[in-house]
Amino acid sequence: MSVFAAIADPVRRRIVVLLSGAPMTAGRIASEFDISRPAVSRHLRVLRDAGLVEGGPPGGDGRERSYVLRVAALDEVDGWLAHVRGTARLAGLLGSPALDTEVRRARRDNARAAGDTGTTGIDEAHERGTA
Repeated sequence: MSVFAAIADPVRRRIVVLLSGAPMTAGRIASEFDISRPAVSRHLRVLRDAGLVEGGPPGGDGRERSYVLRVAALDEVDGWLAHVRGTARLAGLLGSPALDTEVRRARRDNARAAGDTGTTGIDEAHERGTA
């Protein structure tokens, strides 16, 4: 199961948040919910299968495993979010006066660097804010 499918469920997202603070036993995790312990165990299994949590050896009483969050498994989600945020920022810039100004400035600078020092009056007026 993918990380995205695993965190699609609100109970599993809450378990991830709980484990982000410290390792916890299944019983301690179950005490945070109004669902049965077997249901929590099923959610933990989904998270384990997705690589989001890891169950350690049983605790001192020999019965319950301690679960720990594997933060590295969230890298896929981080990458996706970064892509979406970057695309949204770019989309927000398209057609904006600030982007138009930067495009005109870059064209002017490139033309000057190439030896063409002539700019149009429109470009100069736009940069002064009088166009």
